[in-house]
Amino acid sequence: LQLSYGSSSPALSNRQRFPTFFRTHPSATLHNPTRVQLFKKWGWTKIATIQQTTEVFTSTLDDLDQRVKEAGLEITFRQSFFSDPAAPVRNLKRQDARIIVGLFYETEARKVFCEVYKEKLYGKKYVWFLIGWYADNWFRIKDPAINCTEAEMAEAVEGHVTTEIVMLNPENTRSISNMTSQEFIEKLQKRLGKNPEETGGFQEAPLAYDAIWALALALNKTSAELVKKGLRLEDFNYNNKNITDEIYRALNSSAFEGVSGHVVFDASGSRMAWTLIEQLQGGVYKKIGYYDSTKDNLSWYNNDKWIGGAPPADYTKVITTFRFLSQKLFISVSVLASLGILLAIICLAFNIYNGHVRYIQNSQPYLNNMTAVGCTLALAAVFPLGLDGYHIGPGLFPFVCQARLWLLGLGFSLAYGSMFTKIWWVHTVFTKKEEKKEKRKVRGDPVGDTDVSILPQLEHCSSTKMNTWLVGHERGIFYGFKGLLLLLGIFLAYETKSVSTEKINDHRAVGMAIYNVAVLCLITAPVTMILSSQQDAAFAFASLAVVFSSYITLVVLFVPKMRRLITRGEWQSEQQDTMKTGSSTNNNEEEKSRLLEKENRELEKIIAE
Repeated sequence: LQLSYGSSSPALSNRQRFPTFFRTHPSATLHNPTRVQLFKKWGWTKIATIQQTTEVFTSTLDDLDQRVKEAGLEITFRQSFFSDPAAPVRNLKRQDARIIVGLFYETEARKVFCEVYKEKLYGKKYVWFLIGWYADNWFRIKDPAINCTEAEMAEAVEGHVTTEIVMLNPENTRSISNMTSQEFIEKLQKRLGKNPEETGGFQEAPLAYDAIWALALALNKTSAELVKKGLRLEDFNYNNKNITDEIYRALNSSAFEGVSGHVVFDASGSRMAWTLIEQLQGGVYKKIGYYDSTKDNLSWYNNDKWIGGAPPADYTKVITTFRFLSQKLFISVSVLASLGILLAIICLAFNIYNGHVRYIQNSQPYLNNMTAVGCTLALAAVFPLGLDGYHIGPGLFPFVCQARLWLLGLGFSLAYGSMFTKIWWVHTVFTKKEEKKEKRKVRGDPVGDTDVSILPQLEHCSSTKMNTWLVGHERGIFYGFKGLLLLLGIFLAYETKSVSTEKINDHRAVGMAIYNVAVLCLITAPVTMILSSQQDAAFAFASLAVVFSSYITLVVLFVPKMRRLITRGEWQSEQQDTMKTGSSTNNNEEEKSRLLEKENRELEKIIAE
């Protein structure tokens, strides 16, 4: 037979491995029914745990896991450590753990709460459940293993709850030794002298005292039974199974009042006892209740105190609220976009109406028309860009996303593509001329031309499926092509800035427009990605970039043409230009003929003389 007063490992309750083991110290699993009862009382369903890696704490948590599942609760996160709790504590903070059960010895508890202080994992939002058999001043003891002050430790542990097996009878009743629990403690303190709480095993002393009484009573009871059988206790040896069985039955049926309370063993040989519930309030442990697991009875004092005034929530409650775009911003940008669309329509009508004018014809009017249409579509994309749940329901939002994509994509392709085509043509012609000149000079080999395809440009939609287009490596492909075309446009515009050609008389204006569009796009694309969570800023950047680039393109390409035709009166048709040119040519030829005839007559006179 074995009798222990300080062993709490749940593994010792296994009767197959330890058939004759008894203990006056209850199993560590006796804390778990109390913890579950408190979780239910305070309305918590999500629990996190952190433990020191030892068998006693692992088996205790396994038992707790089973009990919380039976109660309809859940352990959402488990962490363990061997000697350094820093990383597990950080993980608890990262997982938003609120209700935390900690199982570790006293020295490790100081390490844990030093890290808790550093991670700010304490206060009104957190509740820690600890083992109650630490010394009352455990967090004030100087420990070279930690680098936190006493004040910091006191701040971190404030408000935590402990569950502790009742090791000292709270009632002032006489025990079998004719001593009350208070008289026993007074005698023990006198023998230990100064600072008895710092003596190892001081908390378990009543259990050790009652263990001696349990064994003495069992032997006394066994002796009486053996006399009836003609045996004596003195005849005991390890081979005498009859005496062993008698001692086992006597110890297993023990029931008496000890200084630690009522002593009785369960079927596994573990002590049955009440659980004391305490809370650290103002640096002092206060009793807030008792729990009797045998009767499922919770005695509550209603003196629990919380930093926030009430028990905290066991998790961060996520309340979904929609953030809508500022309507003032949306209306303002929409007005600008509407005026821009009106300007684009005026420019398109002007270009079509004056398509017969030579100056307009020499600017590739069909490409300019495409530019105006592209600006119109891009400006129209501003409206779906600003539509959100304030204006439409969830069912229509996918169509709005498609509208954003197609309007911006087609608008960019038409507007920028037409300008890119112009500047590419000018660059190609200019390059060929330079090559021909170089060939006449040095007889070099010709260089082949490279084709550049204009790809549709795709803008991401801030919907739930926006990653369909912009995800992983595809983001690099799409943005890579966009950036390549914009940079190539800037390069071609720079290369042709000094070229003069009558076939495209507005290529310098096209170059200026390309500069502005490219710069705005290259700045806006990354900025809108960064500001995607700020709807007002993201919309302002994206929409104003579209508006300003469209305005600049229309003004640079069309306003100079309007101004020239109005100020110079060049409204005549190509036929009128031809007639004027022909009449002027005839007059010049007649003048030249008269001058030649006069010169001939003068020469004839000189010869005659």
